[in-house]
Amino acid sequence: MPPLTLLIRLYHPQRVYRVFRVLLTVFLLIRKRPSWLGIRPLTPPQLVASIEQLGASFIKLAQVLATRADFFDSSYLEPLRHLHDRLPPMPAADFQQVFDRAFGDGACFSSFEAEPLACASIGQVHRATLLDGRKAAVKLRRNRIERVVREDIRLLGWFLALLHPLFAEYTRNSIEAVLIAFRRTILQEVDMQAELSNLERFRQAYPDSGVRMPVPYPQYCSHDALVMSFEEGVRFDDQERLAGLDVSFAALMEKLVLFYTEQMLVKGFFHADPHPGNLLVTEGGELVLLDFGMVSRIPNAIRLAMINTVKAAYERDFELLVQATRKLGIITDSAPQDELTGLAEEIFRIFDNDQLSAGSMQELAFGVMDALKEYPFKLPQEIVYVMRASSIIEGLGTSYIENYNGVKDVLPVLKANLTRALGERDSIWGVVTHELAQLPLTLVKARHLVDTLQQGDLTVHLAEEDRRALLRPAQLWLQQMTWIGLLVALAFYLRGFVHPLAGWLSLGCFGLAFVRLVWWKKV
Repeated sequence: MPPLTLLIRLYHPQRVYRVFRVLLTVFLLIRKRPSWLGIRPLTPPQLVASIEQLGASFIKLAQVLATRADFFDSSYLEPLRHLHDRLPPMPAADFQQVFDRAFGDGACFSSFEAEPLACASIGQVHRATLLDGRKAAVKLRRNRIERVVREDIRLLGWFLALLHPLFAEYTRNSIEAVLIAFRRTILQEVDMQAELSNLERFRQAYPDSGVRMPVPYPQYCSHDALVMSFEEGVRFDDQERLAGLDVSFAALMEKLVLFYTEQMLVKGFFHADPHPGNLLVTEGGELVLLDFGMVSRIPNAIRLAMINTVKAAYERDFELLVQATRKLGIITDSAPQDELTGLAEEIFRIFDNDQLSAGSMQELAFGVMDALKEYPFKLPQEIVYVMRASSIIEGLGTSYIENYNGVKDVLPVLKANLTRALGERDSIWGVVTHELAQLPLTLVKARHLVDTLQQGDLTVHLAEEDRRALLRPAQLWLQQMTWIGLLVALAFYLRGFVHPLAGWLSLGCFGLAFVRLVWWKKV
């Protein structure tokens, strides 16, 4: 497809309007509003159908949104979770273009199967044989998929800016966190070199995990293609075929839980999509992990704060919980005390021993997210990915082991690895050494504070949301939103006409609303 034709298709008025309806639905559901300017949110089937019609970028966005039980209720979450990332193979002409860019005349292969083994929104996988006889899996990205994704990200950014003033600070922060995570993830997935880097780093970071990973062949890889060893095995969810293998499911689950504990709590670098299609079991009972496009990195400070949050919840330590959740970015320094107390009590209730013994990892994750619905706090996307991966792993366990409980199995592993996860300062001597080392700096800071108070130079910093509230008068906000609302309403009115020009005029009104919004933000 020529570049101009692609752009016309991506920015067709009907498609632009569909993007707007999807995003508006997300905002309305989060804010629990029945409508905006008379527009009601899409129903779950309508939302899923719109996402499927919008294509690869929005299917991936839906996968991120499906992790947010703090945003949606089950009537929306379940359809989003079951939205399958499966598409037909590339047209022959597109396939040939991508293959030629990646391999030229294909001289590196002795054979290459044109019929793909699997197809998804980003790419498709083929079986091939290298010249030296090694079997290879070749992942080709779809033709021009990176251009499509970048244009969709730009379109999402426009509408986010348009809807930005309509919602509270915490809602904006949460939505922006989701879109930032989505942007980072999908740009990784459309670049085969990024996936190659993830695979190589995983193999270096976890050489003794007991879990096998494909061997990459970097000399054949490019932005369009990832070439790696072909791994044979049975999908983890193929119960009929797995039953014929001489394997211990309890041992497999123990290995998987240990591996993910190491990833999420010790190293902070983990495979964020352990669904059954990405896990194989060999005839010898070995686990194989595939597809390294969706890999998440947890910053060290976030990882330690996450562990301390769980520790505080167990010990009902209010001060530690507030400190840890502040480091996670869940709460701000200006959060009201009564709301902090309410959130703490809710989390303490969720982590109550009796609750944990009867509940599941998914119930635990959803319980925490449901608690956040009632308070103006946000959940970092890194934590959501951890919860999602944990729930998926528990789902694998319940498929094969009666009464399998992820909470009961994961918590002993966490306790056993707590010292290693927290680092050497978790020991008594480590704590004493750290505190002694920090003492001179603490004394210097204390003296500086006293001097500042004596000189009358103490500066008080307001919270970001308070400062914005003072700098943005309500009258100006209402005036600008009236103009923007009128332009958007006119755009919807024009869509009711069947004349082709009406569609372009409608899009123009959307554009003017966006320009006015940008102009207002600059002044």
